[in-house]
Amino acid sequence: MSQSISARVAELGLSLEAPASPAANYVPFAKEGNIVHISGQIARHGGQVAYTGLLGADVTEDDGIKAARLCALGILSQIAAVTGDRVDRVARVVRLGVFVASAPGFNRQSAVADGASNLMVQIFGDAGRHARSAVGVAMLPAGSAVEVDAMIALHHF
Repeated sequence: MSQSISARVAELGLSLEAPASPAANYVPFAKEGNIVHISGQIARHGGQVAYTGLLGADVTEDDGIKAARLCALGILSQIAAVTGDRVDRVARVVRLGVFVASAPGFNRQSAVADGASNLMVQIFGDAGRHARSAVGVAMLPAGSAVEVDAMIALHHF
């Protein structure tokens, strides 16, 4: 199995885009000791928001899962930037926060969040298993259907 994050992503038939730049007054990640907090990543592809609208109204559950996976790819791009693209520098994915733009009555946020969670396990194995919140919200930045933030523990390097 490859030791670079981007190579492991490629083995799944996916690719990492350049890490997203902040859209407001924040940093893409903050590192304190061996913990990295990664700011929320929305579902982007080719630099554009890929899925917009509300789950349960404008966006299907399957597309929500795909959106969460794209958000996770954004998280992985930020992790690669912190670690020099090295899988072995990641001790654990500690936590994901998954925000799902939801129409009234939509209650499958956890299923949507699995799109991000499953990718973390595929890339990092058991170290990718994490605590998680999956929350329905009224609206997300740029109209994105999903946003994911993360807390990652690193090995000291």
